[in-house]
Amino acid sequence: MTGVPLLMYFVQDKLLFHPQPLTEKNRAEISKRFSGVREILLQDEGVKLQAWHVPGAPGSPLVLYFGGNAEEVSWMIEDARSRVPGLGWLLVSYRGYGGSDGAPSEATITADALRWYDYAAKALGAREMIAFGRSLGTGAAVYLASQRPVRGVVLVTPYDSLVEVAKEHYPYLPVRLLLRHPFDSVERAPALRMPLLCIAAGRDQVIPPTHARRLYDAWGGPKQWLELEGAGHNSTDDHPLFWQNVTSFLVKMKS
Repeated sequence: MTGVPLLMYFVQDKLLFHPQPLTEKNRAEISKRFSGVREILLQDEGVKLQAWHVPGAPGSPLVLYFGGNAEEVSWMIEDARSRVPGLGWLLVSYRGYGGSDGAPSEATITADALRWYDYAAKALGAREMIAFGRSLGTGAAVYLASQRPVRGVVLVTPYDSLVEVAKEHYPYLPVRLLLRHPFDSVERAPALRMPLLCIAAGRDQVIPPTHARRLYDAWGGPKQWLELEGAGHNSTDDHPLFWQNVTSFLVKMKS
């Protein structure tokens, strides 16, 4: 019986992370298609980190966006440019995703979230920032909010911790001992005082909405709950209430 836990321990990264790399040609085509959007490249000890910057109006907040485990974030450029005019965005590519080198892990994702925040504050002149996380990326957004001042937080299909989600999917395994990337957001939530918009999908079979609710209940600041009836984990944006509520929240954070 020890073989199954050992196997899960060694293959967990392949189960959790699904990198979506882009070639230089792909990235050049994206830059050409979206005029005014700038690709930003950083170096961390020889590792290239990449993000897309959608500029906002001078003095407006900047949204730092952290995507899901199989998400190539450039697909968000069009919405970032059009949903809240004047709001800036920085769409972050995890290591191994987009144009970033290296391999993803909780340690690199959270550390890079701080690197991008600090870069945005210094190089982009962002005075205020909003953390926006989707699925896996909600762990990065919550971590960032616990380490740096942010104006508000948007979490889409979030979890309390990946340990609790894994326990639901693999009840026969000692996941607390096996999981190297726990992303324990619920432990950080009570100390967070900034406004939260928490969006759950009513038919989410990947991260059932009970996990989002536990995180929401633990949040220490003002908060708004939205459960999208009939939506699945990957169909939230198609629900008519999704962008209506996200846009309304971001407009409030912008004013």
